[in-house]
Amino acid sequence: MSTATAEATASAVGGLSSGFMLDRATYKKGAELGFQGIDFYFAGRGGVLGDVEGDVVASAMMFFAPTTVCAAWTNSTAVMSRTGASAAFADCMAAWAHAHLGDDFDWARLAELAGKIAGSATVAGAPLFAAWRTAFTSDDPMVLAIHRMNLLRELRMARHGAAVVALALDPADAVRHRTPGMLGIFGWSAGDVPPEVAEAWNEAERMTNASTGRDYAVLDDAESAEFVELCRAAMATVH
Repeated sequence: MSTATAEATASAVGGLSSGFMLDRATYKKGAELGFQGIDFYFAGRGGVLGDVEGDVVASAMMFFAPTTVCAAWTNSTAVMSRTGASAAFADCMAAWAHAHLGDDFDWARLAELAGKIAGSATVAGAPLFAAWRTAFTSDDPMVLAIHRMNLLRELRMARHGAAVVALALDPADAVRHRTPGMLGIFGWSAGDVPPEVAEAWNEAERMTNASTGRDYAVLDDAESAEFVELCRAAMATVH
């Protein structure tokens, strides 16, 4: 049941929380704060890790080319503190939620169920999940729900990264296979994708659902079914 729940909610876990990361308003705010290009993404998402070296951030954002992450991390050093950048990023998340999500929805219940998963999941191999879990909360049910869905996104991404590493799948090839249109943003060059990559990617997805399913096993069957339906309904409110 829990593996099926992880698979059924994957698009919502990724989509709801990544909305603000893709929003023009987020990068307009970043520019107003003094960030260049998409440096705000790396400083904001990674800032919860503290004043660490760029390679540490690159290790947590493994699907991005390390040179891209390190350059953005260095460029953003003088703009504001790491914790300040992540706080500003969280403010953009809250602003996006209120601008693009429907009010006629039980955000408190989604926050409760997502929080139950996030609160019990092991932090092993998931540094961004662990850092964001302790760095932010909110009294606003909608914002809290999106924050906790973002936690689940970071958790799933960490589990997926572990699967990709275990299968010896090159992160660059994973991006070339899955989102070739994003290669430039991720810092990779275009290239031919070896034929075995598709099969390895599918296996990585299977492993990701299995390992994320273990995180979701804290929900009972009724809660799991409810969480799936809430995720579907929440996605339908996005405008």
